[in-house]
Amino acid sequence: MEERAQARQKGLGYRVERTVLDEESLEEVAQRQTHEDKPALAQRLRGKLSCSAVKLRHCLFTCIPVLSWLPCYSFRECALADLFAGISVGIMHLPQGMAYALLSSLPPVFGLYSSFYPVLVYFIFGTSRHISIGTFAVMSMMVSSVTERLAPDSMFLLSPGNLTNATGIDTEARDAMRVQVATATTILAGLFQVALGLVQFGFVVTYLSDPLVRGYTTAAATIAMVSQLKYMLGVHSDRFSGPLSFVYTLIDVCFLLPETNLGTLVVSIVSLVVLAAGKELNTAWSHKLPMPIPIELITIVLATVISGQATLSPSYGVDVVGEIPSGLKPPSLPDCNLFGQVIGDAFAQAIVGYAVCISLGKTFAMKYGYKVDNNQELVALGLSNACGGLFQCFTVSCSMSRSLIQESTGGKTQVAGVISSIIVLVTVLKLGVLFQELPKTVLSAIMFINLKGMFKQYSDIVTLWRTSKIDLLVWVMTLVFTLLLNLDLGLAASIAFAMLTVIFRTQLPRYSVLGQIPGTELYLDVKTFKQAREIPGITIFRSSTTLYFANADLFLEALKKKVGIDIAQLLTYKKKLAAKEKRREKRQERRAKETKKMVDDTLSRDLERVSVGSLGKWSWDIHSIILDLSTVNFTDTMAIKTLRNICHDFREIEVDVYLAGCQPCVVEELERGLFFSKMLTKAHLFASVHDAVLHCGDHRGSPCPPHHCDRDIGCSTKL
Repeated sequence: MEERAQARQKGLGYRVERTVLDEESLEEVAQRQTHEDKPALAQRLRGKLSCSAVKLRHCLFTCIPVLSWLPCYSFRECALADLFAGISVGIMHLPQGMAYALLSSLPPVFGLYSSFYPVLVYFIFGTSRHISIGTFAVMSMMVSSVTERLAPDSMFLLSPGNLTNATGIDTEARDAMRVQVATATTILAGLFQVALGLVQFGFVVTYLSDPLVRGYTTAAATIAMVSQLKYMLGVHSDRFSGPLSFVYTLIDVCFLLPETNLGTLVVSIVSLVVLAAGKELNTAWSHKLPMPIPIELITIVLATVISGQATLSPSYGVDVVGEIPSGLKPPSLPDCNLFGQVIGDAFAQAIVGYAVCISLGKTFAMKYGYKVDNNQELVALGLSNACGGLFQCFTVSCSMSRSLIQESTGGKTQVAGVISSIIVLVTVLKLGVLFQELPKTVLSAIMFINLKGMFKQYSDIVTLWRTSKIDLLVWVMTLVFTLLLNLDLGLAASIAFAMLTVIFRTQLPRYSVLGQIPGTELYLDVKTFKQAREIPGITIFRSSTTLYFANADLFLEALKKKVGIDIAQLLTYKKKLAAKEKRREKRQERRAKETKKMVDDTLSRDLERVSVGSLGKWSWDIHSIILDLSTVNFTDTMAIKTLRNICHDFREIEVDVYLAGCQPCVVEELERGLFFSKMLTKAHLFASVHDAVLHCGDHRGSPCPPHHCDRDIGCSTKL
């Protein structure tokens, strides 16, 4: 009875733990328990409620990281540093935003929008403390490729009687359409990033190797440079999109060189010289200056003043930015019919933007000892793009130059980003109209100087030539594909090529025969290590990569070559001998004993001739083969079938085959693939090559290699 009562009490306690959710019901149930059970039960239930609260808090802090660090923000340690960093980055946002908007084939003011809204969203949801979210050259080029494809100049040509400008294009209608295309692409790219982040797909960036990303960004910088030549030369070049657009643009600009506007060219050269000198001064005096000289902003202000005072636009034909509207625009959705046309471009932008963002974020996280969440970064960047697209921003990522400035000027947190966005907001609301006379060529010059770091990546060719020819091939082919096929198709072709290099590496592995280092349990390649000695009667074979359908046949052929036994030829000969033996037995019944003796002598001579001839090693030269499968991390049905055939075929010629170093997951796959049978049991599996060698020595009577373990001679460990 007591046991039943205890069981009922335990059962009641279990039900209470599963159902009680508040303090009132807790007390009601506790009253039904004995006096001794009340405190323990209440403590357990409060612990469960507390655990749920902790989980909820952890989930909330994970989804909205700003809640975890902003309440603990140290004004004494971080405020001043974030203020200087935010001012420096905010000043950089202004010229770069307008320059990269021009690169995106959009009016400059949309670059300022893209430097404001996404920064605020990332402040709330991002996990990196140092990266600067906003306009980026590569993303701007990708936006430009889709805007110029879906809204080319040819769609907005004015009739001869309605010409309102020298180009003969309705620029207002064209720009409005391009803004629609850009925002549709941005919103869709952001939704892709959010969806991938929610399904924990942050590892997708691992498929973009460093040579691929650097080759891609180098090609994008080259395309951006060529696309801006027309602004720096003052010529009106046609816009091209699709494959070979880079080549067509370069040829077109070369043909238009005689039409170069001298005024525009002079402004370009002067701007480049001033910007380059300012960058060099910032680099040389970086340890003395509290914040970098805002050379880009200074150049823009001076160029705007000089352009307005000297009337460069009407007098010398220098293209200027034109009207910059003040204020912010209300949120709006683009034409939904555009989403289907930009889905491929949006996905490419989502992947590339995230790859650049997470690689730079992890670099800073490793340097300063904090963690960046891959999936949360994907969600944060996606929300930045999706929300920004509603306010007519184009796709953003993190800028390397601004991030380095934010880090080098002492920025501690994303509060620096909020301060930079405030500077952009003030400019949009009050100061934007002051830059209407700014020459476009100055923005192109700013972009040229900011791309200098990407142009330095051409030195990767020399570095990769010394370190890895395969990575060099990936880098070069990525550059070529991107330049010829444009940014979207070039990225797809580059990823496909990188995957092919992985497949080729697994299809063409290095096969080796292992020998023992005397006095140790080490087994190394006999061709590479002179100290390694083959063990008589035992061949130890290893592949440098995993075993699956793409290289299963190569594995078998390499094994035959290394062992020196042509199994097919030996089995064929064995069948012939068996058939000949049957015929001999039939003749034996009819013939005399002398004839039988003559036939036996003939068979013996045939066997001796074949075994020492072209068939290589015969069964008594090698009695055991050990397959070192320690490099195999997965397998498939075709590979399992190949291993089974190897074991069966060599058994036919009296050679035992053993598997060594199999990982548990591989053993499970062998079991599911019905590899084992009555004739081929798990007794053929060994934890290491040395254990297999000891077993072969015991089983076949070969001399055992010395081993230095505490076990006796029977220590061959089978799986």
